[in-house]
Parts: sequence; structure tokens; C-alpha cells
Amino acid sequence: MSGSDWRLEYANSARKDLRRLDPPIRARVLKGLEQLAALGPGGSALVRLKGRSGSRLRVGDWRVIVELDEQGRVIRVARVLPRGRAYER
Repeated sequence: MSGSDWRLEYANSARKDLRRLDPPIRARVLKGLEQLAALGPGGSALVRLKGRSGSRLRVGDWRVIVELDEQGRVIRVARVLPRGRAYER
């Protein structure tokens, strides 16, 4: 574990979203999250959401909605949704 590693936490809704994904897509999403944890938010393709709290990580056609706790170095995964549903209000 390097000094830049962040810890991942999953909300129940995110766990449910991940279970519903096809195995190859789930593997890509999990790999993207592992890279995010290793690089930290500053070294990744994480984009702040407009109009609401949180950020999103794009993994192909899927969007991973996360909340960052910079003090605790925790990435809380809130949802994993297809692009079309990720931004619904």
C-alpha cells in the first residue's frame, strides 16, 4: 500500500448495482475503482457533479457516483449506473 492509496467503501445501493452487472462489466468498474483508490482523486478522471454533491468516474457507458472524504482518505461509492440514468434528478 503506497502513501497515496485511498480506501473504498460501498453503499448498499452500490453493492446492489454491482451485483446486477454482467461479470465483464463489473470487472471493468472494479478495476477503475481500484485505480482511483491507488492514484487518488487528483490523479484520475474524476469529475465533480454540477447541481449536487459528489463526483463521477466514467467507465465506458457506466458512471460511478462517489463522495470523497479527503481527511479520512475514503472514497464512498454511492451508485453504479448506466450513463442515461446516472444524472436523473
